Amino acid sequence: MTREQRRTQIIQACIDRQQAVAATAKQEMDSAQQQSNDYGANVDRYDSYRTKMMRNRDMYAKQLSNANASIRVLQELLRMAPMHVADHGAIVVTDKQKFFMSVGIGKFLVPYKTSTMTPQELFFAVSAQTPIYMALKGKRVGESLTFNGVTQVIKEIL
Repeated sequence: MTREQRRTQIIQACIDRQQAVAATAKQEMDSAQQQSNDYGANVDRYDSYRTKMMRNRDMYAKQLSNANASIRVLQELLRMAPMHVADHGAIVVTDKQKFFMSVGIGKFLVPYKTSTMTPQELFFAVSAQTPIYMALKGKRVGESLTFNGVTQVIKEIL
């Protein structure tokens, strides 16, 4: 597999995860709206149950909006070529962990197929506001960084 194909596969796995988050948020938002509608006519403006349902709907709507924004950013990163320096859009493989410097969605699994099975690699998608992102930024293959007392050597950047 080429560097570009591997990079595309990793970013697509991240997009797939965010699409699942968006689908769940949309489903929960619709469910909260339906529960509010099924509750009946609005008779009291201080109706706590209806207010709770509307807050839930708004919370899920915000989660859906955030997931969709992350998907748009990730789709833009798909168009970028593999990188040689750790920066926004880079996939950084160290001797201890694997990072995707993009949006802050945490850990995700990337499946890769072999002839007999489909193992998975664990990656961490980190945003520019995280300390590990700042520690990685600007580094190149072969350089090391120390974060939380753990020294890591960068083995590959995609």
